[in-house]
Amino acid sequence: MSGLFSSRFADFGNSHYRPPELPPTCDRITGGSADRLRNKVREHVPKVPGVYGWIDRQGTLLYVGKAKSLRSRLMSYFRESSDPKAGKLVQRACRIVWEQAPSEFAALLRELELIQRFMPRYNVQGIPGRRRSSYVCIGRGPVPYAFVSRTPTGKETACYGPLPGSSRAQEAVRKLNHCFGLRDCSQRQALRFSDQPELFALDRSPGCLRYELQTCLGPCIAACTRGDYQAAVRAMQDFLEGRNLGPLETLMAQMKQASMAQEFERAAALRDKASELTWLVDRLTWLRQARDRHSFVYASTGTDLKTVWYLTHRGQVRATLYAPTDEVSRAQMVTKLTEVFQLNEPISGTVPLRQIDHILLISGWFRKYPLERDRLLSIPEALERCQPVVTYSKSASQGSRS
Repeated sequence: MSGLFSSRFADFGNSHYRPPELPPTCDRITGGSADRLRNKVREHVPKVPGVYGWIDRQGTLLYVGKAKSLRSRLMSYFRESSDPKAGKLVQRACRIVWEQAPSEFAALLRELELIQRFMPRYNVQGIPGRRRSSYVCIGRGPVPYAFVSRTPTGKETACYGPLPGSSRAQEAVRKLNHCFGLRDCSQRQALRFSDQPELFALDRSPGCLRYELQTCLGPCIAACTRGDYQAAVRAMQDFLEGRNLGPLETLMAQMKQASMAQEFERAAALRDKASELTWLVDRLTWLRQARDRHSFVYASTGTDLKTVWYLTHRGQVRATLYAPTDEVSRAQMVTKLTEVFQLNEPISGTVPLRQIDHILLISGWFRKYPLERDRLLSIPEALERCQPVVTYSKSASQGSRS
């Protein structure tokens, strides 16, 4: 809360990503000049994983970062070859704060948590709202269609994403409406279905060329029934949710046929449409898999040789505890495992922006360190490790043999 109501930085505060037995500590050094700060970094900052922050003379937190070695990372800011942002931080800051972490992975989680909490001026990645993302939405009126929105309202029929940027998403959604025959005209366009009764038969003309080009079902001229149109909307939802990729396969087959018939212009148009739809499908598939498959326990051993269990559910670390070592801690872990992995959260096509940063962090970590996957435990494996260890005394074993 201090980050909301006061610009003066006090400390990093509590963390959701540290074991309860390991309270965070915030150490600091102060110096009136860059040389003084550099000397104090060399003397006082340890070579351990952690997070750090730069504070200016007004007490404002300027930047938060993480490091595998705090001293080495902070000393790099004072080199002449450092980037311009590092030079600005050194010039403006009069204090450096840091907090040790059990491991580099713990430092990554803590860095993201602090960036989202304080939103420092010099941080870019990890701050909600600074990532230019967009969502594919289906909705708007009784004759819905697909459109792109930066901020979904919740009134949409369905919502998928987020997707990076907006220009490519706009083009992909345009091709998507064409592929399924949904309208994308102005809200002012009069629309009517052929099964709607009317007193007088009117001679309607299409609002655009799409009906003539066979890329729209033509609700502007009552060329389709409400049931036909809703069936196309459901087919689009099945496509976006990965249940039916038949339309994309049909496009690819048509492109090959046009190419073999030397209809190169038509083949190029089909290729462009297929390319945009493939990008959209690949991105949404990655999001679903990254969220739905990232449910495990990550047993990470830190620099203190203690093992921490990160209970990760649907791409987000939900709880952090030391590995169980006795009867009490095993019982506590079973309770927490049950609590975390039995969450009945609705699975939709939308991933909140705050959660996507966690998904990217976890995916990036195991992509960078693939051998760390050997430390992953499935939920049954974690529960099995929490079972009591049965031991037999020597006398009991001899009695059983007799």
